[in-house]
Amino acid sequence: MTRTEADQLGDWAAEEGWNPGLADIDVAWGYDPGAFIALRQDGALAGGASIIAYGGTAGFLGLYILRRDLRRQGLGRPFWQDILRRHRTRLKPGAPIGLDGVFNMAPVYAADGFTLLYRDLRYEGIAQGQADAGAVVLDRIGWDAVLGYDAAVSGLDRADFMRRWLTVPGGKGFAVRSESGAISGYGFARPCHSGYKIGPLYADSTEDAGRLLETLLAAIAGAPVALDVPEPNRPAQHLVEARGWRQSFGCARMVLGANSAPPVSRVFGVSSFEFG
Repeated sequence: MTRTEADQLGDWAAEEGWNPGLADIDVAWGYDPGAFIALRQDGALAGGASIIAYGGTAGFLGLYILRRDLRRQGLGRPFWQDILRRHRTRLKPGAPIGLDGVFNMAPVYAADGFTLLYRDLRYEGIAQGQADAGAVVLDRIGWDAVLGYDAAVSGLDRADFMRRWLTVPGGKGFAVRSESGAISGYGFARPCHSGYKIGPLYADSTEDAGRLLETLLAAIAGAPVALDVPEPNRPAQHLVEARGWRQSFGCARMVLGANSAPPVSRVFGVSSFEFG
């Protein structure tokens, strides 16, 4: 895929109502331009997908879209199979490939060997919060500590990707520490086509997640905001439901290959539906 086509794919994602971050394509392309796969018809972009590889040990499949006027014409299935083939070649044998798929497509993915892990539920509201005095701006923490914490919670070797993700223009990021001084949670809000999305939001406890959420919402006060919550993390759902946020969307988090996904007890908001 060319860089121009990647931007077009991002525009299609916005048209689908997925509300991607304004810099999502920049981040993913800067990290792994070979992850963007194009389907062309008569020289024009007919479909696309991203097949991010994290250190060869795990991958994530996202942005799988066919152009609207070309759907239901038999193009999707062979393109999908080619995407999976290409993704496997970019990873070590047996490495897991994750995705967040819309619920009605989950049986299709299951037929190709993907296993349902859980549902991710999108909650939306208007940002309003009170900054916590103990929350520290991410770039004052030290990137090694932040990225080490991210790896411990996500289970992914994605330091280079997250360094880009957490420094996008207009983004707001904070961390909190335990009494020992170690990071006990961090969160990030990035500007999107509409408002902001918070993700990731990782924390050792519901209390720390609440402190981070309050601080992030104070930093973007008044803006529309969304948070994608793993359904098994009921305390995370309670945090947003208590604010009166509405559930607007959801995806099935699925995996192909070795299922070594870490528990979601510390995942109060996933990074993204497109890149994990």
